[in-house]
Amino acid sequence: MPPPLTSYSFTSGAEFHTQNPTLTLIPGLPDDLATLILAFLPFSHHGRLKSICKSWKQFFSSRTLRSIRHKHIPLLKRSHILCIFPQDPSISSPYLFDPQNLAWCYLPPMPCNPHVYGLCNFTSVSHDSRLYVLGGSLFDTRSFPLDRPSPSSAAFRYDFVTQSWDSLPPMLSPRGSFACAAIPNTDRILVAGGGSRHTMFGAAGSRMSSVEMYDIRRNEWVALDGLPRFRAGCVGFMVGNVDEEKEFWVMGGYGESRTILGVFPVDEYYRDAVVMQLKNGGVGKWRELGDMWEEGERRQLGRIAIVEDINGGSPGIFMLDKNDIFRYDMASNHWWKETSVPKRAADESSMGFTALNSELHVMVLYNGADSAENRRLRRNKRSASIFLQIYHPQKKTWRTLITKPPFQQPLDFKTAVMCTIRL
Repeated sequence: MPPPLTSYSFTSGAEFHTQNPTLTLIPGLPDDLATLILAFLPFSHHGRLKSICKSWKQFFSSRTLRSIRHKHIPLLKRSHILCIFPQDPSISSPYLFDPQNLAWCYLPPMPCNPHVYGLCNFTSVSHDSRLYVLGGSLFDTRSFPLDRPSPSSAAFRYDFVTQSWDSLPPMLSPRGSFACAAIPNTDRILVAGGGSRHTMFGAAGSRMSSVEMYDIRRNEWVALDGLPRFRAGCVGFMVGNVDEEKEFWVMGGYGESRTILGVFPVDEYYRDAVVMQLKNGGVGKWRELGDMWEEGERRQLGRIAIVEDINGGSPGIFMLDKNDIFRYDMASNHWWKETSVPKRAADESSMGFTALNSELHVMVLYNGADSAENRRLRRNKRSASIFLQIYHPQKKTWRTLITKPPFQQPLDFKTAVMCTIRL
């Protein structure tokens, strides 16, 4: 495992010259200009650039860098990076992947609780260049029976300036497999529904309808009106950037369960969505939408990706259903087929799906049966390459990328937790 990262503080230009009268960030350039040039370099390269010299290490670990990027680089122009949690984040490092530069970098593991293991079904969300990890299902050595997971109320935050994890106040209700979204242009995060379930028996475990909001400035959780009914395994996202038009959408998920032949439990999946309108910085009531597809079209909601509208309008809402991509139409409350993945995946249940830089990324492990490199990786028990098929909704075009992740363990997109962040 990589050594823990260390934080440094960068001095201002005047202090820098006083302490180092003959040393500059870039020889021949004033430090004010040098800091501006270095600040525009992609975030994924910062880790390697720290090894150039001591002054660069100080600068790329400072709050000065963050303030310059926030001042001179618009939000939608900053590096849009994918954060992947391959396994339990308390024992395995999460990683950042920059698809534009095909660059990977690691983050330190979360603070570990010695009584807890196997954290899964948690949610990760980004806000203001910080990464939040909330809730999840875990196994606790102090609970009984040991094979039944318990919902977690734990909350953690990773600060990319201090390069460290902080423990936050726990949620009011422990939950895993829940909807979550950060409210744009505010310091608040919403969570809704969830529960905890057995990893082997899908219909076992709890369901809940409670909703709460984390106020980042006050560092506290506040209870809100609950969902109209129990809903776990759901997806949450925000629609709208203007205060009067912001809405928190919760789609899909499962509630009650039934048994087959009175023995085998199965989930009853929802085909609808519920929406909460956020007015003037406050919260409103829930409204229910009808079914988004007909009986027999599909069993459950697929993987969802949200493409931001650079003009501030409604985002594009897309779903990956096996090897097909559908677009959600709000006017008709229906999913319409957008396109199909050019190269079909052998295992349709293990496909990653996310939106980066206004493009949809479909990710699968690269089979590479005829690839000598992948045969060598398999012999060494290293993770295989990731094959990305990237679709641009506006241009209606596809392109492909192949990247080799740095982590050793194999990546399972069925259980891996992913989110995006702009840095």
